[in-house]
Amino acid sequence: MSQLFAIVDLETTGGRADRERIIEVAIALHDGKKVIDEFESLIYPERTIPYNITRITGITNEMVKDAPKFFEVAKRVVEITEGAVFVAHNVRFDYSFLRHEFQQLGFTYTRKQLCTVKMSRKAFPQLEGGYSLGNLIKQFEIEVGARHRAMADVKATVDVFDRIIRMNGSTDFTEMMKKGIKEAILPPGLEREKLEQLPNKTGVYYFHNEDGDIVYVGKSIHIKRRVFEHFRNKNHKGAKMERYVRDVSCELTGSELVALLKESHEIREYNPVINKSQKGKGKKTGILTYHNQEGYICFNQVKIGERNKNHPSIIAQYDKASFAAMASYRVKVDFELCDCLMNGKTGENSCMYQQIGQCIGAGVKKELPEEYNERAQEAIDKIQLAYDFDCLILDEGRNENECAIVLIEDGMYQGYGYFDGEIEQANIEDLKNCIKNYPNNSNIPSIIRTFISSNPNIEIIKLDEE
Repeated sequence: MSQLFAIVDLETTGGRADRERIIEVAIALHDGKKVIDEFESLIYPERTIPYNITRITGITNEMVKDAPKFFEVAKRVVEITEGAVFVAHNVRFDYSFLRHEFQQLGFTYTRKQLCTVKMSRKAFPQLEGGYSLGNLIKQFEIEVGARHRAMADVKATVDVFDRIIRMNGSTDFTEMMKKGIKEAILPPGLEREKLEQLPNKTGVYYFHNEDGDIVYVGKSIHIKRRVFEHFRNKNHKGAKMERYVRDVSCELTGSELVALLKESHEIREYNPVINKSQKGKGKKTGILTYHNQEGYICFNQVKIGERNKNHPSIIAQYDKASFAAMASYRVKVDFELCDCLMNGKTGENSCMYQQIGQCIGAGVKKELPEEYNERAQEAIDKIQLAYDFDCLILDEGRNENECAIVLIEDGMYQGYGYFDGEIEQANIEDLKNCIKNYPNNSNIPSIIRTFISSNPNIEIIKLDEE
């Protein structure tokens, strides 16, 4: 075996690489047969070491006050790990800390990774007590110095690593190593085999924590590919995935539109912790109505926030301000509403639109409030209807004999379902009977409108034409 392995252990001020710092580093360079080089050093973390960390590791603030800062040992870390596979017990922890330290220095640190936790599970199946380093030390009666000191834990990991090599032989270990490098991107406890069994089809996928609770809901037209992409992601969201995710499941929808609708419903149903952290990045815009001092119904566009999101006078919400503007413009034209009373425009002395015949002139009191408000109320009713017509939207099903159906009725989204059979021979009632009702939410209209506009060839059956 010609491959080198850098077996690493770090002690840190806490568990978050983006918030905490390294206080000790130890590395043993292994050639597949024996250790050929070593490096260890305390690190001055430029902050106080918490008491609970001192209690676990024995490393005090006094011990690190004259230790080098990380940038002073960074070159040695690069040199001893250059060309080597990065090995650690729970490798994502140690690797994430080193990557972050190098990022702070403006340097990208990249190494192939191998996790001895995952490899131990395969090499020593059904080991009593689990696969923590402490339990492996106990089960194999490994002699160690001070536990939770970096070099002592490195030497224990070297012992485990040697046992894995001996257990598998060099040829089998090489194959195991290649597979293990691929698995190292995954959170602890999530096996690559589980992800490989996922379908590369359209649907909704769920990430679960160790208790089985749903912590993230997503949709994709290539579920397996998308799930793997999440774990290759090294940003803040990727860190959350690593912290919470321990299992994955999925449900095929066939239809991308149904996947989008189901994802939106499930996020509200389960309130997953990772999805929740992504909310609020885009402010919604609402259309608000009110009566002015003269008694005319006025329309205005407002940003939606925590204070006003449930305000009874906000008659509709949109993901983009342009969508709200378009809805306001549409009803202004359709119902000859006065531009002076739209978008918060009040107190005008003249009305250009009245002069060119596009409104009757309520804004300059050339129409009574009672007459104007009848049309304004019709406009409110239309805005509150999410869609201009009732229809069935037909899309791909979960197999070649099936068709997915989304129902819009009474101007609102009603739900979706699947029809199994010849769609050409079915009547409207047959298709509607397949629908399972789902609640509406503020995102659904834009989901459906965007999907239809992006898929102009989608089949739509208008119900009012039947």
